[in-house]
Amino acid sequence: MCRRVAGCPGQPGVLRPCRRRNWNCRGFELADLDRRCNRRWRDRLVTAKEIRKALVVSKPADLEAATLAAEIAEWLRRRGVAALLEERTAETLELSGGVSLEQLPDDIDLGIVVGGDGTLLSVGRTVTRKGFPLLGVNRGSLGFLTELQPEELFEHLPGVLAGRYRTERRQRLRVRHLHAGKIRQEFAPLNDAVVTKSALARMIHISLRIDGEEVAVYTSDGLIISTPTGSTAYSLSAGGPVLDPRMAGFVITPICPHTMTYRPLVVPASVRLEVRLAPPFEAVYATLDGQIGFPIEEGDSLAIDAHPDPVRLVRVADRSFFEVLRRKLRWGERTPPEA
Repeated sequence: MCRRVAGCPGQPGVLRPCRRRNWNCRGFELADLDRRCNRRWRDRLVTAKEIRKALVVSKPADLEAATLAAEIAEWLRRRGVAALLEERTAETLELSGGVSLEQLPDDIDLGIVVGGDGTLLSVGRTVTRKGFPLLGVNRGSLGFLTELQPEELFEHLPGVLAGRYRTERRQRLRVRHLHAGKIRQEFAPLNDAVVTKSALARMIHISLRIDGEEVAVYTSDGLIISTPTGSTAYSLSAGGPVLDPRMAGFVITPICPHTMTYRPLVVPASVRLEVRLAPPFEAVYATLDGQIGFPIEEGDSLAIDAHPDPVRLVRVADRSFFEVLRRKLRWGERTPPEA
């Protein structure tokens, strides 16, 4: 039997049976790559729920982004939507009444994030447990994860309020920092976890196990473990492959390995990874999504698997992942030779 997921159009007893004759869907969990849908319901599911309460967040200490966030909140209120400004966004505008991301109410239907990819990553790590989708509005330099440019926003917002949008479920990592077998702290990055040297320019030695089996002891500058979403970030710069973000899996990419035999690996999201330091020990640091960091000491380990709660990103613009690759990263383009 397929392990089914809430929200699958073909799940009996939860939603009415799908009326599409050609949709023989058997929903699958992100961590279960042995099951397949013959239609990708995860990125085709249209949310019928209307938006009644929304959270608006902007890039911290960015006045222009905060001003746009306030404009969005006012636009929503005029249309009967309860709009909440995030605490730091309100502080940037010298307003009171902002809400903390750690103390959000449970009835929020939508989060609108004004900023770049870093802002969306930060918000996604914090609010995903609440279950509402995020709509990214680009105010950064790249905007690979964000959906709309500011000039497109108010054209698409009425449809979003009416529930005419789809969501993409993006796999996250669950990273547990352990010492002597006990959990010190736990994180849920969307892009990647990076283990790298923190002091002198020396190679470090990193042991990797998958489901308890030793895979390799990497002699390199570090190791990147990324999600499919994070495959276009640091991992790509280090020579890793591009994965379609609708997939579930891990990309394991060594940073400047000492030997050519260490190549990137792609493994299913159903496995569990364990990262440890190997002798001789050097000063090592772990960084998550490029925003959270902590030292790794002798006797520490990182236990990494797929987080049960994905990030849900709102999609309204008619742009495919590969179109975004071409437009943002100039992927696959050929430069004609000069005459």
